[in-house]
Amino acid sequence: MPANATDGYGPVQQASGSTTPRELCKVTLPRYVIEAPDILLIEAVNSLRVPDTPLRPGETLIVRVANTIPVDPLEPEVAKGFKQINGAFPIQTDGIIDFGPEYGYVAVAGLSVTQARQKIEQHLKQTLVSPQVYVNVAAEQARQHIAGEHLVRPDGTVSLGVYGSVYLAGMTLDEAKAHLERCLAAQIYRPEINVDVLAYNSKIYYVITDGAGAGEQVFRFPCTGNETILDAVAHINGLPTVASKKHIWIARPAPPELGRDQVLQVDWDGIVRRGQTTTNFQILPGDRIYVRADHMVTFDTLVAKVTAPWERILGITLLGNGTVRALSGAGGNLF
Repeated sequence: MPANATDGYGPVQQASGSTTPRELCKVTLPRYVIEAPDILLIEAVNSLRVPDTPLRPGETLIVRVANTIPVDPLEPEVAKGFKQINGAFPIQTDGIIDFGPEYGYVAVAGLSVTQARQKIEQHLKQTLVSPQVYVNVAAEQARQHIAGEHLVRPDGTVSLGVYGSVYLAGMTLDEAKAHLERCLAAQIYRPEINVDVLAYNSKIYYVITDGAGAGEQVFRFPCTGNETILDAVAHINGLPTVASKKHIWIARPAPPELGRDQVLQVDWDGIVRRGQTTTNFQILPGDRIYVRADHMVTFDTLVAKVTAPWERILGITLLGNGTVRALSGAGGNLF
């Protein structure tokens, strides 16, 4: 590979690795881009409803009214209570709030708080001369508080419960934060959103070990941006017994326009026996670390594959001949 090849993080060299990210000379990865199946932590600092949010059945209104029907001190307490409006009134399933037998009911579902106050005031003017009405929502919270883990689904969206789904794939964390705040502004008053990554599931690397002619094993690990070759091999509990220490390399994905493969050779003995950092490369997302088997072990496995069937055939033949002779000898003794 030419020394001037690039891998998106700087120049790449095949053997010396003097300018390739490695132990003691690591690089910071680019800004994290959200992809499926990452798990995000999404939290809303506040969850206040916007002023014009329509009222819904199940919510409770605080309603206070002055200049109501005068109360006779001699009346029963229940009758006195019917003439006063000062308390919490739930919006029933049919969208109304009931003020009792003296004032009747008012339909407020689907109205804003201001519209509900105006409608209640108009309704009470049928009974009262100049009612003064105060209306507010008992709980100013929006429909649902946003907090916790959110999985990025295969279509690139995350679910925000009753607020629907929001597409976040391909965005950085800052872009996702701004996008979420814009999407929620219609339902939450001045939303402030915190976004972070809990599980880096989309940025991975692979370790492939050669089985010396008996297949290959592939190990998949998340890439956190700090691993080196030594870390990767440690994740698989060291080199396999059939591995060749002289044939370990990184196959790094390259853009098509580069026109060549990116292969970084690893000096395993230099890393583990002499503490060299030259080829203890930093692992980048998408890297394939290949550990080839010793060629003599591979040759032995190949020979075993070729000769094993013939050995079985020969063994069966010899066993058959021996069995026939034994039976013939036994038959001659009987007669």
